[in-house]
Amino acid sequence: MRADDDCVAAAKRGEALAWGDLYRAHAGRLQLWLEARTAPGGESPEDLAAAAWMVAAERIADFNGSSSDFGGWLFGIARNHGANAWRRSGSRARGQELLEADPAPDVPGPEGSLIADEWVRRALAALPPRERDVIACMEVLDMDAATTATTLGMSAVAVRVARHRALRRLRELDL
Repeated sequence: MRADDDCVAAAKRGEALAWGDLYRAHAGRLQLWLEARTAPGGESPEDLAAAAWMVAAERIADFNGSSSDFGGWLFGIARNHGANAWRRSGSRARGQELLEADPAPDVPGPEGSLIADEWVRRALAALPPRERDVIACMEVLDMDAATTATTLGMSAVAVRVARHRALRRLRELDL
């Protein structure tokens, strides 16, 4: 069992400043990660993030480690919650419908950025969940293989294999 660092120990005691530090350290990346992996029409990334933080607050006594380790634990909670929401919502079928739709035209300006974001969401929706998670961590959040492995509860080798397969699938897509 790893010893807690000062921030985690303070969070376990219920100190608001420690929770604020943990939130500032992880909330932005968690939100980006959830946005990259959440299918349109499913539970919103904000709702998934809020649920993950609630579970973390309820179960902080079960966690041991540093504030960096807390990030991997939090992402794991969010991943599990998202997987449950995905199964409940039937988002798989909606994701397939999006892939069958015509790609958006190339539009300059801010509208073009929104269209590009939607294209990325459709491309990610085409991937199996495990590969989508790996691509979101490594390509969107710029995590290395080891951090991605910890976050997703996989080995580093499995992360590299999933990334390779995902990139191959994305190259083969005609979006």
